[in-house]
Amino acid sequence: MSAEERIRRAEEIYQNRKRTRESGVRVSTSQVKTSEKPEYNLYKKLILQIAICLVIYFIFYLIKNSNYLFSEDVIQKTKEFLSYDINFQNAYQECIEFYQKHVQGWLEKDGQENYITNEVVKEQVNSQVEDTNTIQNDINTETTNMQNEVVQTSGGIGGAEETQTVTLSQMEIDANDIKANYSFVLPLKGTITSRYGPRQATEIVSANHAGIDIGVNAGTVFVAAMEGTVTSVSSQGDYGNHVYIQNGDVVTLYAHCQTIYVKEGETVFRGQQIGEVGSTGRATGPHLHFEIRKDGRTVNPEYVLSFTA
Repeated sequence: MSAEERIRRAEEIYQNRKRTRESGVRVSTSQVKTSEKPEYNLYKKLILQIAICLVIYFIFYLIKNSNYLFSEDVIQKTKEFLSYDINFQNAYQECIEFYQKHVQGWLEKDGQENYITNEVVKEQVNSQVEDTNTIQNDINTETTNMQNEVVQTSGGIGGAEETQTVTLSQMEIDANDIKANYSFVLPLKGTITSRYGPRQATEIVSANHAGIDIGVNAGTVFVAAMEGTVTSVSSQGDYGNHVYIQNGDVVTLYAHCQTIYVKEGETVFRGQQIGEVGSTGRATGPHLHFEIRKDGRTVNPEYVLSFTA
């Protein structure tokens, strides 16, 4: 392209841009080169570096001209300290000896005094506890003796009163203890066919009856007289199908059952249905044989409950 053509081309471009500006048409900023704003970051960094240098120079000036910091006396003392030849093993040994002579003896003495004091206190407390237990045992023994004795008063000659002390039997004592500490309900209502105690023996009936027999129709449901844990369910022996329920030192027995609802290890509550009356084992007919035992001793159920005759 010749010089004239380049000049003509440049004039056309100039005229086009002039007409564009006059017509109000805006050109995209992406197509227009704008001059960048001056950046001040470089100046800021330069000023910051100069300030840091001035601070460092000022610190060195203070250190050099100060009579307190790093004075000749301080430097001399530091050199003397560093010149010491410290034997750490000897220092450790001296610490051990000081501890053994002064500290350990004091600690052992103080610990021994505390031990003696504690032992004296323990002996006094144990003595008081033993005295208290002795008094409590005496009270319990006296209370038991009073509970086991009943004072009866009757009219004497001329209207005078006569007092007589009656000693309770072991069974009566057991019955009173059961009534005082346990709650009972009737396991079954029916006709009493055999009471507790001696009776006329037969091939089936035993001479000494350990419980009470309640006669009802076979299949009648009976309940637990007291709450407790089922300790045994069996069909062996003269009792036929029977179940033991224990609560503390008291056991109740239900025998000659047709059906038993509970199992060993099960916890039952007072009044819960636990079986049906039958005539299994050595029985002359359908009835429930009911026993109460305390510490292995049988107790007349009529001492604890009121049965309907």
